Amino acid sequence: MIKYVVETTYKPILDKYLSCTRNYNYKGIRLQIPPQVFHPGFFFSTQLLLKFINRLPLQQMRVLELGAGSGLIAIEAARKGACVTASDINPIAIDYLEKNKKANGVEFTIIYSDLFASIPEQHFDMIIINPPYYKKQPITSYDYAWYCGENGEYFEKLFSSIGNYVLPESTVIMTLCDGCDIEMVRAFASKNNFQMKCVYSRKNLIERNFIYQIKPVGYW
Repeated sequence: MIKYVVETTYKPILDKYLSCTRNYNYKGIRLQIPPQVFHPGFFFSTQLLLKFINRLPLQQMRVLELGAGSGLIAIEAARKGACVTASDINPIAIDYLEKNKKANGVEFTIIYSDLFASIPEQHFDMIIINPPYYKKQPITSYDYAWYCGENGEYFEKLFSSIGNYVLPESTVIMTLCDGCDIEMVRAFASKNNFQMKCVYSRKNLIERNFIYQIKPVGYW
């Protein structure tokens, strides 16, 4: 019933509100967010990730945010002393990452990339992923923030490449929710010799969100 009420009342209002570029502030971070970019203020997953990573040591860590969107997490990590790389497949997101980086007076590397395709091979201390996890083929640039392909192609590409960018001791964290096919994601991880461990979960009115840590098989 709650989901029905949200989808029929709240969601149309939200869609209208997000149909133009909006300013957003989070604990001193100032962002401009266009309609084509995921808005972190209205979706629980970004807030959950922020709270989790803020508990971790970030000073001088080499951090990659895959699918950085507006740049909120990348900017927060940079403010805490991390050496950050932020990537996105959406060219509009890339433009606003540049704008938001300058507006907040931080430095980090921005790369236009489909997952790891254009990221030079290197080892990161931490990789942060807020993935698209609904099964549908993305068409528009904005769709790539939501849809992982009919058969989870996003996760297939993710786990087939991530091993080139991490060491066993690296921290890889990813958020998912109970509305996505978590077993499918686990299967892609296992196929590439990775395992997933839920390290935090929280429920809101709509869904339960999870944070998973990803490590090579046998690490735990």
